Amino acid sequence: MPSPYREVPTLLVVTPLAALVLALLLAQLRRRGALTVLRALVALATCVYLAGVVANTVLPIYLDKPASGLPWHAYLNLRPLTGTDVADMLQNVLVFVPLGVLLPLVTRLRSVPAVALGGLALSLAMELAQLANSVSGHGGHVADVNDLLANTLGAPLGYLLLRLVERAPGGRRLVRAATWPPPADRRPATTVR
Repeated sequence: MPSPYREVPTLLVVTPLAALVLALLLAQLRRRGALTVLRALVALATCVYLAGVVANTVLPIYLDKPASGLPWHAYLNLRPLTGTDVADMLQNVLVFVPLGVLLPLVTRLRSVPAVALGGLALSLAMELAQLANSVSGHGGHVADVNDLLANTLGAPLGYLLLRLVERAPGGRRLVRAATWPPPADRRPATTVR
């Protein structure tokens, strides 16, 4: 059922945002002398993923929705595993699996704890944005600790999936070719033998 309130159009937010981030990522790869087709595809996948996350978590933003009169804490659930649907939890886990694959490819995060922390940070930022958006009267989501827990679990599962791909024949070479090198000023020193 469509909302009776005017909304900020999702595509008008996420499309330019994704295009801008993609341009910045490609420029960064080019500056490093590391722009390849495979790394450009990883940049594109990262932008599409982040646009989807923004579209499904921060939006909708209503322009003319009246204040509900509810206290701010009505938009916040801090009770873990209370009143949550198993299918919703699994969906939130699955939504963050791609993040666990993408983070080690585009950043220096290369361990389960580091990727889990990255997933926690992104999920916490999303939940806080949802809370702020709902409290202001412009949003349609509740900030939920269960979403935070499920998302945080999904990221390391994606990382473990990437590590499994590395064990497949040709997998290590493919993952290395897709992984972005560190910036030139932070490259590890090499020893001449």
